[in-house]
Amino acid sequence: MVAPKLLLSTIESALLGPSPPTPSQRIELMHAIRNSVSSFQSLLSYAPPNASDRSQVQSKEVRLPDSQPITLDDQDAQIALKLSDDLHLNEVDSVRLLISANQEWGLLGREPLEILRLAAGLWYTERRGLITALYTLLRAVVLDQGLEADLVADIQQYLEDLINAGLRQRLVALIKELNREEPAGLGGPHVECYVLDSKGALVERRAVVWRERLILGHCLVLSVLVVRIRPKDVKDVFSVLKDSSADVNDSSTTVKLQIAFSLLFSLVIGLISDALSSVPDRASVLSRDASFRREFQELVISTGTDPNIEGFVDGVRFAWTVHLMLTQDGIIASETVSGVSSSDLGNLYSCLDVICSNNVFQFLLDKILRTAAYQNDDEDMIYMYNAYLHKLMTCFLSHQFARDKVKEMKEKAMSALSPYLVAGSHDLRHGTDANSQETIESSPQPFVSLLELVSEIYQKEPELLSNNEVLWTFVNFAGEDHTNFQTLVAFLKMLSALASTQEGASKVYELLQGKTFRSVGWSTLFDCLSIYEQKFKQSLQSTGAVLPEFQEGDAKALVAYLFVLQKVVENGNPIERKNWFPDIEPLFKLLSYENVPPYVKGALRNAIAAFIQVSPVMKDTIWSYLEQYDLPVVVGPSVLNGAQQVAMQVYDMRFELNEVEARRERYPSTISFLNLLNALIAEERDLSDRGRRFMGIFRFVYDHVFGPFPQRAYADPSEKWQLVVACLQHFRMILGMYDIKDEDIDAVVDRSQPPTVSQSTPLEMQLPVVELLKDFMSGKTVFRNVMGILLPGVNSIISDRSGKIYGQLLEKAVHLSLEILILVFSKDLFLSDYWRPLYQPLDIILSQDQSQIVALLEYVRYDFHPQIQQCSIKMMNILSSRMVGLVQLLLKSNAANSLVEDYAACLEFRSEECQVIENSRDDAGVLIIQLLIDNINRPAPNITHLLLKFDLDSPVEHTVLQPKFHYSCLKVILDILENLSKPDINALLHEFGFQLLYELFLDPLTGGPTMDLLSNKKYQFFVKHLETIGVAPLPKRNINQVLRISSLHQRAWLLKLLALELHAADMTSTHREACLSILSKIFVWDNREFGPHANTFHPLPFHLNLDGSRTINRRKVLELLEVVQFRSPDTTMKYSQVVSNLKYDLKVEEILTNPATSDNGGVYYYSERGDRLIDLPTFRDKLWQKCNFVNPQLSSFGSEVEVSDLRETIPQLLRWGWRYNKNLEEQAAQLHMLTGWSQIVEVSVSQRMSCFENRSEILFEVLDASLSASASPDCSLKMAIILSQVALTCMAKLRDERFLCPAGVNSDNVTCLDIILVKQLPNGACQSILLKLIMAILRHESSEVLRRRQYALLLSYFQYCRHMLDPDVPASVLQFLLHEEQVGEEDLDLQKIDKEQAELAQNNFSILRKEAQAILDLDGWRSLDSLQRVCTLEAEFALLLRISHNYGKPGAQVLFSMGALEHLSSCRITGLPMKGSFRGADTKAGRDIAVEIDKQRMVIVPILRLVSSLTSLVDTSDFFEVKNKVVREVIDFVKGHQSLFDQLLRENVSQSDELTLEQINLVVGILSKVWPYEESDEYGFIQGLFGMMRVLFSRDAESFSFSQSVRPLEDQRKLELILFRLCFSLGSYLYFLVTKKSLRLQVLDSSDLHVSAGQQQPTLSSLVCLLNSVTMALERAAEEKSLLLNKIQDINELSRQEVDEIINICTRQNCVSSSDNIQKRRYIAMVEMCQVAGNRDQLISLLLPLAEHVLNIILIHFRDRETTRLIMHSSCDESRQDTSLLCAKLLPIIERLESLSEGKTGHNLKVFRRLVTSLKEVTIPHLSL
Repeated sequence: MVAPKLLLSTIESALLGPSPPTPSQRIELMHAIRNSVSSFQSLLSYAPPNASDRSQVQSKEVRLPDSQPITLDDQDAQIALKLSDDLHLNEVDSVRLLISANQEWGLLGREPLEILRLAAGLWYTERRGLITALYTLLRAVVLDQGLEADLVADIQQYLEDLINAGLRQRLVALIKELNREEPAGLGGPHVECYVLDSKGALVERRAVVWRERLILGHCLVLSVLVVRIRPKDVKDVFSVLKDSSADVNDSSTTVKLQIAFSLLFSLVIGLISDALSSVPDRASVLSRDASFRREFQELVISTGTDPNIEGFVDGVRFAWTVHLMLTQDGIIASETVSGVSSSDLGNLYSCLDVICSNNVFQFLLDKILRTAAYQNDDEDMIYMYNAYLHKLMTCFLSHQFARDKVKEMKEKAMSALSPYLVAGSHDLRHGTDANSQETIESSPQPFVSLLELVSEIYQKEPELLSNNEVLWTFVNFAGEDHTNFQTLVAFLKMLSALASTQEGASKVYELLQGKTFRSVGWSTLFDCLSIYEQKFKQSLQSTGAVLPEFQEGDAKALVAYLFVLQKVVENGNPIERKNWFPDIEPLFKLLSYENVPPYVKGALRNAIAAFIQVSPVMKDTIWSYLEQYDLPVVVGPSVLNGAQQVAMQVYDMRFELNEVEARRERYPSTISFLNLLNALIAEERDLSDRGRRFMGIFRFVYDHVFGPFPQRAYADPSEKWQLVVACLQHFRMILGMYDIKDEDIDAVVDRSQPPTVSQSTPLEMQLPVVELLKDFMSGKTVFRNVMGILLPGVNSIISDRSGKIYGQLLEKAVHLSLEILILVFSKDLFLSDYWRPLYQPLDIILSQDQSQIVALLEYVRYDFHPQIQQCSIKMMNILSSRMVGLVQLLLKSNAANSLVEDYAACLEFRSEECQVIENSRDDAGVLIIQLLIDNINRPAPNITHLLLKFDLDSPVEHTVLQPKFHYSCLKVILDILENLSKPDINALLHEFGFQLLYELFLDPLTGGPTMDLLSNKKYQFFVKHLETIGVAPLPKRNINQVLRISSLHQRAWLLKLLALELHAADMTSTHREACLSILSKIFVWDNREFGPHANTFHPLPFHLNLDGSRTINRRKVLELLEVVQFRSPDTTMKYSQVVSNLKYDLKVEEILTNPATSDNGGVYYYSERGDRLIDLPTFRDKLWQKCNFVNPQLSSFGSEVEVSDLRETIPQLLRWGWRYNKNLEEQAAQLHMLTGWSQIVEVSVSQRMSCFENRSEILFEVLDASLSASASPDCSLKMAIILSQVALTCMAKLRDERFLCPAGVNSDNVTCLDIILVKQLPNGACQSILLKLIMAILRHESSEVLRRRQYALLLSYFQYCRHMLDPDVPASVLQFLLHEEQVGEEDLDLQKIDKEQAELAQNNFSILRKEAQAILDLDGWRSLDSLQRVCTLEAEFALLLRISHNYGKPGAQVLFSMGALEHLSSCRITGLPMKGSFRGADTKAGRDIAVEIDKQRMVIVPILRLVSSLTSLVDTSDFFEVKNKVVREVIDFVKGHQSLFDQLLRENVSQSDELTLEQINLVVGILSKVWPYEESDEYGFIQGLFGMMRVLFSRDAESFSFSQSVRPLEDQRKLELILFRLCFSLGSYLYFLVTKKSLRLQVLDSSDLHVSAGQQQPTLSSLVCLLNSVTMALERAAEEKSLLLNKIQDINELSRQEVDEIINICTRQNCVSSSDNIQKRRYIAMVEMCQVAGNRDQLISLLLPLAEHVLNIILIHFRDRETTRLIMHSSCDESRQDTSLLCAKLLPIIERLESLSEGKTGHNLKVFRRLVTSLKEVTIPHLSL
């Protein structure tokens, strides 16, 4: 057995969807209904109370089938017993019901009465679901729903089996039993009268049972059409009908009447269908049973005293009569053969006489068809009722017996002549509404009633007229020889009904145009108009004559004719009707005469209004005739003097309304007048005068019609609401058509007057829209009357809508009122700031009476009309944005709880819809969720908190959400997202539901409670939908693009929701399990990797091919990426392809690009998702306006060809606009999902990767997939940017993985081998990354942002490919550290790693060498027009530098060969100041901004680095080779940027920061390499270098180490290295000059005063000073290196405190957390010490050759013979003394250099020591000089 709720959902999904059911749905459907056979057979039959079960409940221990015993408390036992008593339900079943209620609602903490009502409501909900499921199945078979024939046949066979097994008898019995006053029925004296329904609303039990009976009645009606009704069923239903009709009276509820209707039509349909389904070989079921015919005849023919019962019985008699007519031939034939005498003809005649004498036709009209109960019944049932009334009438009118009887009735009606009375004397009894017209006879004639019944049937279902020859034959008969105006009027009314279709309109036109009838035709109508017009005109021309009276018969006939004319014109063929009535002027000529009855004028104007749509020229024609003939509208003071005013007083509309119609309490003329004017104004396209020409009409409506309408008396309430609707339509048009402009502000308020003084505007200066806004913003007449319509409340309106004949008009008035308020809300804020305090915003006016706000918001409960609900929701959105205290207001008024339930019910009802809502702006569900989203961030407590049932009595963030305990929007949304049913219908609900949860997560107040709720085990929300919607195939674009778009957005919000949970969740709380399940679902393809209690994921085998391809199962994260990997739809504006005419093309371009038409309020709007789309209705209107503006005659006098061409072009453009919108939405949705995917990947990679042990594999797969996707030709630029960011994150994490402690090591000890053997991707995988990255960089479409990210990714890749400690840790350090660790196989591993590293480096270089030129050509380096461009250049320089740095001279050779230096030379940006600003554009603000750019960092340094790398190609052996191309180009570069080089050479080294020092170092390095090749020194660079040598070489030794600085140790070491590199460059240059150009230095500075300081050369003394600094640095670096290496070897012996001290010294505290173990801490400490040791070794490697250069320079000077001779034999004692002092300083330094240890320095010092010894030998002799 299937649960009723699930059964109903399965049936509705399969049968009521917008598309045919899928094969899986069909299987589920048939399985469900076959498993529910027993439920349908025993429909609503339950086990009764039982004494033993009652005792079991009273014992408080109940054993349910297939479950453990359940213990009850006292309250549970009492409630269960009460349920049993109230529902006549078995006691054990009552306990089961309680358990179900607890699962559905959560009963803990509820009151006993509430629990009782909830359980009873759940029971009734299950019953309702079961009978609704049955009704849906029956409906699918009976009605044509477009289902497949074989499916319908299967369901029909299923239903036939059920009905044949007794289902129909069960339906009849239930309808009867449920009407009894007993627990199994309506209840009893001691039962609980109320239940809580599935929406938590308190409803009366009787209403629930009555609704059940009604649905059962509908099932009974439909069952008759599945299996023909049997004799017993007919008698049983007839008996129940008589019982039910006895309860029907004028005060009966709507549902009671509808139940009676269902029983009546069950018999009508059963009798007619049985008779019609008889064929020669298959007789009628009922006619074969002679006893039944006899018995039923006796039942039907017997009469009673109750008029209600008799009326319904007459209806059955009518159907029985037709049944006898249809079956009489077969009956007579069969009984003649059998020799049995038949009395069926007598029965037929007797029934025919009874129904005609009782005038059953009038009963069907008055008591059924025209009742509110009938009109408000189920639409499908109304259609069935009307369809079988049509068959009933057709069969009746086609039979000879009936035709004879109708002829008799017609003759009788014709003989009852009525005198032609004056119409004026009977106006109190006549109106424009045909339903309210009376005849002078005491009761209507049956023939007249028959005609009116035919009219009513076909007016409701005009499509039944098709091919209905019987009816048209009857029309020809009924239209002949009318001698009575009542029959003529009835006949014309029938013709108007028959003209409700295009075919019928054409037939009626031809019928009245020809000679079919002698006295009925169009000529009669126009002749009558002409005759009366002539009479009135002649009377006016006669002095003192009185206008002739209008005959009542003529008036009524004229009204009927005009109604036919109206219908014919409205429904006629658009082409043919243009020629039908060429002259409509006669329709206007009687309008101005006061003696013409108002209802005649009303009919005239209604007919005139029908002509507006006939042709474009007709509007102007009607305006001109109205101005000529119709009554004037006089408002405001007259320009004439008083005497003239009295003499010239006219009979105008004001007089007719207030003096004529008001006295008669009927208003047909005014109603038609307003409707006609509204129809004309609606067609206006020229809005330039802003409604000023309609000011008089507005004042008439405002002052005389709408203002006093509540005080007027109305003979017919329908006319009251017709009048109100016409006024409201006028006001809505004004507010919708005309906008407020700036000049309107000052026109209203005079600034010279005090602000509190009321000011009036002259009539000629007034504008309708301004006057209307003033009324609402001051709470005046229109506002009060509109609120008077709305204030009775939603419950009152619902009651009137379902129970009153004017209910639909009242509903329309409510809808218009709400729309008007919304339009006022859209305009009032613009004016209120200027008009205060006289005029206030509408929300201020409304808040003066809180009941007004509550009344407006409660219309969300009105489910008869979805648009009223939508208006109320929009009102809530507006008020919630304006009123901070709205929630407190609702709480104070006790309306909050009901509103919570109403919104939830509205949302749930929308989710159960079975038809697609095309426009999301008309979707109540979307509006509600958007309301919730919009209010999340508003001050607490806000509407979102209220409607989602957050705790408003305490801080919102402390709420514990309980959606099952409270019926709210939260419960409904969670249910919607849990099931995700009807995706093609509810796609937007699913999408915005996910968005709502995401926004709730983001909010600081609601985030915590929402996260706690969704991470609960009960929901499993986060991973539930990854399978259902995450990786499901996308719908095809050409099949359902709307669903495709929404599906992408759903996935996007889901992924962003998961990412937010992973980002924000506390892994030590209950969220841990949810986060681990998310990670497992997304990144793990084998569930065995992830145990339910594991702390980390289990390692996976690394299945990667050398090329990076994989053949194993796909991870969910990759499947999700594949979903968005499709070519984005085209969003370019190629409207020229659909516009063949160039002039239209230009108009379209102007509309779509001109700011005047495209900005706010123009042709574009922002959708709920934020997409800027074309507003198609506005676009259409703008096209028409533009065409009419260019060619004003087009709409009035243009050629038909132009109009036809335009009518064809505009729909094509609208279709193009629709496609453009959808393509734009799909592109945005694709990007949105990719963004969501990127977020969850980046959050997982950056924050949660520690949960995995197979991290590198996962990172590689994601990186590989991202690069493949970004390189795809289907990948758009925006997608590539997102994918490149993901790839960057993965690459960075891969790099970090090499720094983390190696996984899989159980010991706490770490060794250097752990660092060197750290896991790295295979070479094939690395090359795959590089190749795909190159492909992505060379993609066809790129941007500055994308290239920067790609270059950064390439740099990150190179860093990853290099060894962990290389180049920071030189080989010598590694050899020392690994000396004792390399044993056996580990030695082989190291060799393998070295080989693989070399192979990878070579392969990378080969790929780069091949593609480098293409990468360089991507950018034109000559322009620097934006900050974006500068940043891209920086990234590109970094990439080129990496090539030269990684691959040394081969890399530099590649760069040089591809012209990198030429590009740099042409890049003039280095000529700018080193620190400057570039102009950038702020695209969002639309203004230029100055962007300060650190030009040194972003431009100059990278360029200098690149040039410096190219100088590595300069070989000193080519000194005399002038053809050295590298040297020439570098020298040209230097000359081209002289100012830059000069500026840097003049910098004060001692005060320069790190960046400036690097630039100085680079400049000096470049000059030292190439400037020796330059013969002249016209640029002064040599003196600059000499000056820098003098400064640097003479520095104190301590200043090089920065030991006294407060800088961090790492920065000190870095600056020390930079300074010594600078010294090395200068020393190398000086060594070159001394050795190659024979430069000789003095011992000390020259005493020549004529030599400036800038022209002096360095001295030998300064070199000795430099050598001293170098020696001290060497000693210090060697000692530090030795200590570090010893600590590294003892790392596993150090305590945690000692390890942490090392980490702190290295400033790496951010790399570890308090939870990290000692292994990871030792690993990090070892890596850092290795890097510091590497830094010291680099310094040693730099200082040793620097010392060699200095030693060689000094040695050269001492060995030079000339110099020695000069020194030895100099006559200058001072020079000899200087030399001696120099040697004295030099000798201690030499001795210290001799003592350097190879063990501590890690370098071979054999050659170095030989040099030192040589210098010592030369130095000692000079000491004695």
